[in-house]
Amino acid sequence: MHRIVVLGAGYAGASAAGRLARRLYREDVSITLVNAEPDFVERVRMHQVAAGQKLKTRPFREMFAGTGVEVRIARVAGLDVDRKTVTLSDGADELAYDTLVYALGSGWNAQGVPGTHEHAYELASRPGALRLRDRLAGLAPGQSVVVVGGGLTGLEAATEIAEARPDLDVAIVARDALGGWLSPKGRAHLARVVAKLGITVHDHTAVTAVEPDHLVTAAEPVTGGSAHAVTGAGRRIPAAVTVWATGFAVHPIALATTLDTSGTGQIAVDATMRSTSHPDVYAVGDAALVMGPGDKPLRMSCASGTPTAWQAADAIAARLTGAPIPKTTIRYFNQCISLGRREGLIQYVTADDRAVQAVLTGRLAALYKEVVCKSAAWAVANPTLGLPTRRRHVQPRATTPAQALA
Repeated sequence: MHRIVVLGAGYAGASAAGRLARRLYREDVSITLVNAEPDFVERVRMHQVAAGQKLKTRPFREMFAGTGVEVRIARVAGLDVDRKTVTLSDGADELAYDTLVYALGSGWNAQGVPGTHEHAYELASRPGALRLRDRLAGLAPGQSVVVVGGGLTGLEAATEIAEARPDLDVAIVARDALGGWLSPKGRAHLARVVAKLGITVHDHTAVTAVEPDHLVTAAEPVTGGSAHAVTGAGRRIPAAVTVWATGFAVHPIALATTLDTSGTGQIAVDATMRSTSHPDVYAVGDAALVMGPGDKPLRMSCASGTPTAWQAADAIAARLTGAPIPKTTIRYFNQCISLGRREGLIQYVTADDRAVQAVLTGRLAALYKEVVCKSAAWAVANPTLGLPTRRRHVQPRATTPAQALA
């Protein structure tokens, strides 16, 4: 029996495990899904959790019951890709594999800024979002919340908090112009929503230190800023709560192995998500360095993670069953941004993720984003439903060099 181990059960890992279960017969393979938490985390909704909203609980053992996927609740303590073993933190023996799907994802990135780990709150995990929720609940009216980071996570966090707690003084700090990557229509809508919610914007501003009750910013504006656009450079910004949302950093396990990795710690893969150094290892989601259209790396996101999971699962199944290996280009169509519960922004983009003029805004955009989030969660929570449904039997191991390298 061929042993497949999937490490991590975020959108990418859970999707890969479910798709493999739909592609292969149970008598031919064992599929083990390892995850540190017992429930699926809708990471794209962590700003909602921080704002005090409750999400539906989706236990993995219920989700994968009857699918043939074995769920192991444990942290990955070590990985030996040369011996093909995984060490778990639950005290069990080493977990051996024939094929590994590495989907440990990413966490928050402190960017080396002093005081961040000690004083800032993060939204890259459910424990982090719950910790922030409890802190926000204890704030008195008029206290300040500063979100550092002008990307999608920062925008969603700042607007969600400002809408849920209009009694707080909410601000956002961005290194560049707020929403600078958006089209003119997108930027204009974002500016209107931010102003309506009373959010103070410190753009073209770099944070150099986080203190218990304030941020310290660089003395000069970030290159490209204008004097009148900078409201936070060279001074202290009061912050009873600092929310750090400046991007993600991958799980460090891969760097401790002999896998080929990038400077970011992501695993180098080919077009089928297979490691360029270890053919029995596949990497998906944030953990993988995947080149998309225009030879640009895919950004860390659910929009990238799920397609890479499908690509890897289909390639693994094809190689095991002797079927043609599908190779499709992963591309982008839009960026979905929630701006609280009543406002949204759908920025349509080119295949390589550059904004075009077309946008969808307002209540309809908020509904669009909600449908996207619910659809992604439904797909993970129903691993054996949907396409593909045709299973194939695993073929005998390849005997020729050409077959082995296919």
